[in-house]
Amino acid sequence: MELIANGAIQKWRQFIGPTNSDKARAEAPNSIRAMFGTDGTKNAVHGSDSPTSARREIDFWFGGDASTRAMQTTAVMNNCTMCIIKPHIIKNGQVGQVIDMILNAGFEISAAEMFNLSRPMIEEFYCVYKGVLPEYVPLIEHMSNGPTLMLEVRQEDAVQAFRSFTGPYDPEIAKHLAPKSIRAQFGGDRVKNAVHCTDLPEDGNLECQYFFDVL
Repeated sequence: MELIANGAIQKWRQFIGPTNSDKARAEAPNSIRAMFGTDGTKNAVHGSDSPTSARREIDFWFGGDASTRAMQTTAVMNNCTMCIIKPHIIKNGQVGQVIDMILNAGFEISAAEMFNLSRPMIEEFYCVYKGVLPEYVPLIEHMSNGPTLMLEVRQEDAVQAFRSFTGPYDPEIAKHLAPKSIRAQFGGDRVKNAVHCTDLPEDGNLECQYFFDVL
């Protein structure tokens, strides 16, 4: 992950704790390495130690041409469904809670990538809803007004299982019919309804291919 903040390098290194997990448990018991690390090698996370290192490491993983960069997609693109976590969830700092819900429900997240999608890209993806969905224009504006997090989600009968899990499209209806669903918990209205999920079983693979292969 590329993390951004004022003084990001120092803040992150303080947050993760000393390199050796035993030392972290002694000196910074609430740090990531103290809670999740086991030793000086399996210490949970890495953090750049200088601006020069940060630039080099970010370029190594995220820079250059997609076909040659070090990080390649983990997407399987079969027996899967698409989940798009919408911009307001990211802005509100609720991504972790949504992901926890998905994992705790027994779904596998096999790929994840964040995109800043242009309006033409969003319009291409949602073209089937044009003239059908009353909120089409506000939806396009919302989806192109901030970063979105794409997840490839897998489980048996992934598309139908995940659609049931996300709940009805309208969060107000979801709160009555499926109060434990994602949209009931995190949706605000029919545009800001927390997530997009694939509609039809035959489109699950196609939507994942669109984001994790075509784009």
